[in-house]
Amino acid sequence: MTAQRVADGAPVAAANSPGPGLAEVKLYDVEGAAGAGRSLEGEQVEGQLYFPEAQLAALGISPGQVAGVKVRGDSMEGTLADGDWVLVDLANRDPRREGVFLLWVSGERRIKRVQRLAGGALYLISDNEHYKPEMITPEQMGEVEILGRCEVRIGRVV
Repeated sequence: MTAQRVADGAPVAAANSPGPGLAEVKLYDVEGAAGAGRSLEGEQVEGQLYFPEAQLAALGISPGQVAGVKVRGDSMEGTLADGDWVLVDLANRDPRREGVFLLWVSGERRIKRVQRLAGGALYLISDNEHYKPEMITPEQMGEVEILGRCEVRIGRVV
């Protein structure tokens, strides 16, 4: 297993067991809208990983506001692969700074690169070039909620 920042690939320390100075992060396999709504509360916890609290703080992540979410599909291939996990900063829901976000779109959870456009529209981009970008107009914003920013990728060593 390797962990690295989504933004620049810098390594992030992770452990499989608890220890001093480590924060537990719950891992959820939440394909689509598996639960009762937007929140991850009530979803089945698949496992947990432990990250140094100081490193989470350096990334601007509060240990109580982070969740691990499994990546499904190949739309973000190149950045995130099917089966990877991402740490989602649930407190960072502001798309003004472009990045990869966990979103609720028309009743399902999705991971996309988000750009905020003039006039309040959002541009949802798949890093896999086989998928076309999607425009969310201001009129459609009631169908969309940003759930958090994807900060750390956790993948398998191949």
